[in-house]
Amino acid sequence: MLSRLSRPQAVAVCAAPVVALLATAAFAPLPFSVAQPGMTANVLGENKGDPVITITGAPTHATRGELRMTTIEATSPDARVSLPDVLDSWFRTDRAVMPRDSVYPSGDTVEEIERHNTEQMKESQDAAAEAALNYLGLDSDDVEVTLKLADVGGPSAGLLFSLGVVDKLDRRDLTGGRTIAGTGTIDPSGRVGAVGGVALKTQAARRDGATVFLVPEAECSDARSELPEGLRLVPVTTLKGAVGALVALESGKGGVPSC
Repeated sequence: MLSRLSRPQAVAVCAAPVVALLATAAFAPLPFSVAQPGMTANVLGENKGDPVITITGAPTHATRGELRMTTIEATSPDARVSLPDVLDSWFRTDRAVMPRDSVYPSGDTVEEIERHNTEQMKESQDAAAEAALNYLGLDSDDVEVTLKLADVGGPSAGLLFSLGVVDKLDRRDLTGGRTIAGTGTIDPSGRVGAVGGVALKTQAARRDGATVFLVPEAECSDARSELPEGLRLVPVTTLKGAVGALVALESGKGGVPSC
């Protein structure tokens, strides 16, 4: 049949399936999520009308400044992300294209993912409270710490939760009146772990007034990649190190690590 067509006609006939395939690929759902800077919350204050940190069984102290945990906001697990979405986000500094499984590794349905994130948040809060009390040498049988943060899941607020508890119980001022932000998981021994999405979280932090950002040391290079002007990076590996860096920053005495 092609022999009876002119050359332009033959090319058009052959190209049609390719064009159709490309068109299908362009609008077919892809296994990616698109993320952007999310909300931040001051763990020393209130969230949706409730205090984030409540402590009973030990005297607490008035705090200054803010300790803001940071988040990223990703397309929902059931959202359709197409090639144009990926290409548009790829060249923007306030967006990141991430494999869907790295953002939602815990299940196939929205309900499974939400349940997993809620469980991770609860485990993170328990570890954060234990790490703070261990650092301060306080007995969890006598001191009760309740952490509450609405509509946020996952473990990445652990470090900031611990710092908030320490700031309320320790007489030393951790913020010096500054707005400090950060991210990082924490275990009961006080070790800080990496979380991902730090380049977007630094943007959320600066947007909400932070001038200092605590970042897991292993993620320094990622945090520097899109660092907003006016935001100072402080790498941390432990709760003790994070407290020491903030005390040194506030007092002007001692070294403060940098990325």
